[in-house]
Amino acid sequence: MPDYLDDLRLAHVLADAADAATMDRFKALDLKVETKPDMTPVSEADKAAEELIRGHLGRARPRDAILGEEYGVEGTGPRRWVIDPIDGTKNYVRGVPVWATLISLMEAGEGGFQPVVGVVSAPALGRRWWAAKGHGAFSGRSLTKASRLQVSRVSKLSDASFSYSSLSGWEEQGRLDGFLDLTREVWRTRAYGDFWPYMMVAEGSVDMCAEPELSLWDMAATAIVVTEAGGTFTGLDARPGPHSGNAAASNGLLHDELLGYLNQRY
Repeated sequence: MPDYLDDLRLAHVLADAADAATMDRFKALDLKVETKPDMTPVSEADKAAEELIRGHLGRARPRDAILGEEYGVEGTGPRRWVIDPIDGTKNYVRGVPVWATLISLMEAGEGGFQPVVGVVSAPALGRRWWAAKGHGAFSGRSLTKASRLQVSRVSKLSDASFSYSSLSGWEEQGRLDGFLDLTREVWRTRAYGDFWPYMMVAEGSVDMCAEPELSLWDMAATAIVVTEAGGTFTGLDARPGPHSGNAAASNGLLHDELLGYLNQRY
């Protein structure tokens, strides 16, 4: 089995470059922000970070394909880098430090492309998380200064911490009743939002999280970090991996109950 460690090292180099670019414009008074056709914001920093990553990949991995949020897909083949230059753009443009660059390598296999490397870098929080298939998940300042991640062992909903992003998406999909029933059963709920709940599931500080509508670039990197930390990452349809257009992540012990509530009366 390939060890993917060279690819992981490259992903860290890409994240370092993106961190420098995004932090340089974070809280800039002259930051340019536009509205995309789907009515979500995009800043000049989103575009610059993705262009930077694409440039590095074009030199280091010219045969690999690239899929990015801002510039779409480029190239073909069995290996594809999936990039979200700034996950949490709304936070970024408002000066909230909860945003990250998500970098994943996906490889063709059974059931389509699957993530084999993932890096989630949140420079304004001073945090970074990463994983490579078969090598576990880690967090730290660098590859050599890291601690291994492990999901929690909480097995009862009444003891569980559940995180989400917002209520509106659940309501739009007709899943709000089941969602609210779940929040009444758990010990604690917090709407941390975006990439962060998935990283806390991997760390064991949150036990489960879910979002009703996501794109592949929102999930590819977070999915492998969660699973390599011993957790479970599926769509709301229980399909493993980041392919369902939505996500549910947990320590594994609570996953069936999580999906049961979120699909209740749907």
